Amino acid sequence: MKRLGFILALAPGVAVAHQPAAVTTGLSAPEPWIAIPMLAAAGLYGWGLLRLWRRSEHGRAALARGASIFLAGWAALAGATLSPLHQLGARSFTAHMVEHELIMLAAAPLLVWSRPLGVMLWAFATAGRHALAGIARGRLGGGAWRFISDPWMATVLQAAAIWVWHLPTLFDRALRAEAWHVAQHLCFFLSALIFWSGMLGPRRSAWASAACLFATSMVTGALGAFMALSVSPWYASYAALGLAAFGLTPTQDQQLAGILMWVPGGLFHAIVAIALLAPHLRSPPPGQTADA
Repeated sequence: MKRLGFILALAPGVAVAHQPAAVTTGLSAPEPWIAIPMLAAAGLYGWGLLRLWRRSEHGRAALARGASIFLAGWAALAGATLSPLHQLGARSFTAHMVEHELIMLAAAPLLVWSRPLGVMLWAFATAGRHALAGIARGRLGGGAWRFISDPWMATVLQAAAIWVWHLPTLFDRALRAEAWHVAQHLCFFLSALIFWSGMLGPRRSAWASAACLFATSMVTGALGAFMALSVSPWYASYAALGLAAFGLTPTQDQQLAGILMWVPGGLFHAIVAIALLAPHLRSPPPGQTADA
């Protein structure tokens, strides 16, 4: 449950990171409601890190490592949501896909891997820190988090979010209405954070996580393949543009976006699965020595 505080701190910035109506005559400055939640999360992490750094003598190497991973994840999220990329996504499905891939395959796993919540708790006063930790350890909060971040449940939740939001009716509605676009981005980002918490969490089974990652590579790869092999555009909002960014037709733009989801996205999940299994494949079976 502690992870939910971190998720909610960043989620509003991602949710409003792509407003199609804003991209009509050119690129504009990032929306304040994109930057403010991200800066707040970075501020909490930075203040907690400073307080922990002052108290630590022998754990600073681990703190520095975690901070570097957090910074990389935060930078990936900023690159997807605070740069011109998210504005280009209103005119190009390919740019839209790159934005989503950065959020779900770069920012989310790095942020989860950095284990930021223990550091962020130290940004609060003692009473607040104990209260938040108590919620996380409680039966309701902790139990709910363990349920949704179970590798299999997290896999189902993320797969459902990806497939449902790529249905033409919902996707077109998200492109036309800001509130629906907020909901779309929240679903993508939150489901990705929950998914990677299940894959990289301390209680995970490497074998279960690898199976879920391989399953995800097939689920997302299938959706990408359908897009790449389609001979007509799925989404009326993009098709109405006539020519997408980079001089591609809407169909070509969709096909390129599908290839990005199909090949790099699928390979990434497979590579992480292999990386999780590699240490176990090198270890001898229980009860058998390395020389046996």
